[in-house]
Formats: sequence, C-alpha cells, structure tokens
Amino acid sequence: MSVGFNGFGENVATFEAASGVAAGKPVAVSANNKVQNVTSGAFCGICVNVREGYAGVQLRGFVTMPYSGSVSVGYQKLAAAAGGKVTVDTTNGREYLVIEVNSTAGTIGFML
Repeated sequence: MSVGFNGFGENVATFEAASGVAAGKPVAVSANNKVQNVTSGAFCGICVNVREGYAGVQLRGFVTMPYSGSVSVGYQKLAAAAGGKVTVDTTNGREYLVIEVNSTAGTIGFML
C-alpha cells in the first residue's frame, strides 16, 4: 500500500504570463492579473502550463518541486531559488507543510 497526495485540494487559476514563464517553475504576481518566474523570495504558486500567453498557476494543493540547500519535513518557510527550485528561507519565505523529502531525486513534496 502507498500514500498519495496528488489532487488533494488543488486550485489552479489562469493569469497572463510574462515572457519566459514556464511550467514547473515558481511564479509571483508581477502586475495586474500577470505572473512572472521568480528565482528568489516568496512565490504565489507553481506554473502548471502555459498556452497562448496565459499561465495556469496552481495556488493550492500538493506539489513536488526540486530543492536546493537543506530541507526537512514539517512546516518550513520556503522561497523560490535559482533553476526553478525552492529552498528554505526564514527571512523571505512563506510557510508551507513539507510532507516528503527525496534527497536522492532532489525533490520535496509540499502543500501550497
């Protein structure tokens, strides 16, 4: 038996996409109704798709992301990091529940 969190409480909203926004990357609101990629600081969600100038952004639910630095399970203040990753940042991060850390794959699973 295994556990799974995909789909739990998922919430995706459509925003205008700034140039370079890509699926699988943390994004932040950059202007009215528009998101951009971020490589540091707080993020509002994870881009799940881009089509014709619009981005689907997951704002709630379980996500798996690559990480840098040291992360452990439990509530952690996460922020965007270079290379489309997330990292612990106690100054600029937002608190998320980290459910799993896969150091072999270099990924963490957490609730937005």
